[in-house]
Amino acid sequence: MNKTLTQAMALALCSSLAWGTASALDLKGVLKDAVNEQLGTTNKTEAAATTTPQSTPSAQDKLANINWKNPSREDEIAVGRNVTGTILGAAPLVNDAQLQQYVNKVGRWVASQSERADLPWHFGVIESTDVNAFAAPGGYVLITKGLYQRLSSEAQLAGVLGHEIAHVVQKHHLKVMQKQALLDAGTSFLKEKISKNKLTQRAVSTGAEISARNLDKSAEFEADSMGTVLAARAGYEAYGLAEVLQDMETINNNDGSVALLFQTHPHPDDRLAQLSQVSGDQMDNISGGKTLENRLYKLK
Repeated sequence: MNKTLTQAMALALCSSLAWGTASALDLKGVLKDAVNEQLGTTNKTEAAATTTPQSTPSAQDKLANINWKNPSREDEIAVGRNVTGTILGAAPLVNDAQLQQYVNKVGRWVASQSERADLPWHFGVIESTDVNAFAAPGGYVLITKGLYQRLSSEAQLAGVLGHEIAHVVQKHHLKVMQKQALLDAGTSFLKEKISKNKLTQRAVSTGAEISARNLDKSAEFEADSMGTVLAARAGYEAYGLAEVLQDMETINNNDGSVALLFQTHPHPDDRLAQLSQVSGDQMDNISGGKTLENRLYKLK
């Protein structure tokens, strides 16, 4: 990309506020095409069906009828799909089907160790030199090419994906979106017959902004701890995520590739200290898993 991911995200967020419901839901086929063609999560017949005009109204209805007081699993997935599409509109998936399939295989295995293994999990690597990762409600996880290139083992990849999976499991982003949607619903300007469509569009934009910006520190620390446990349950070396954080410590704070990361997450020093404090001796007790350096997919 010619622009930084931060700038691109800002453009995507601004444009998402102006979209109508149909275009916001369809996302110009970005996410659906990625899932169907690169990640191989559905067959070609289903892919064709989802792009027909007949399927659009029901999909719109699903998004328009989000119950923000008590979002269902289906509500969460619909919102997450749109949030992810906004991010992919700023930074598309890397054009390497084998890479995407590999990351999905690792991600789904780690996600299967969680309490929400039944979600339709989707993982992807996006075209950005930034060092970062994103999660959206419903089981959508994206990491940047810049971060992937810094990994040296499959255990490190599992740790990174485990962190983002934990955000989804704990509904960190969804809870913030829910709070914002209910707050919007109660404000005076929304009392003028603002449609549920508009309310959901605002919430989706909020969700993309949260993914691009920040959650509170406690949510990040919780995701570090839970992500480490999930990776260890999956049979990986428990120190994978900690190694990634240690690597991030070596990057100059003025390096543009980590500008967004350091704005949206606690500093790696703080995350490592908190992870050590929370885990105590447990890290040593669950160590001994696989690192699998040789199995890490090499970018073309």
